[in-house]
Amino acid sequence: MACNKPKRTPGHPTKSHVVKACWDGKEKVIRFGQQGVSGSPKKEGESDAYRKRRESFKARHSENIAKGKSSAAYWADKVKW
Repeated sequence: MACNKPKRTPGHPTKSHVVKACWDGKEKVIRFGQQGVSGSPKKEGESDAYRKRRESFKARHSENIAKGKSSAAYWADKVKW
């Protein structure tokens, strides 16, 4: 699996994506995203409710997103939100 290239995992029972995160010479396989739940739709022309939903996710998980490539929240934010 290539470093830092998220992939969908439709066969996994609970997680929707997987990525092999590589940073500072370390590697870690991270599964993220709830299976069957979409993130936020495209930002262009999104409704007010979806904008608030996306902003709430980012606010709720901001500490974990800030941890960088070693956290599932970082990848969920990048791929799904």
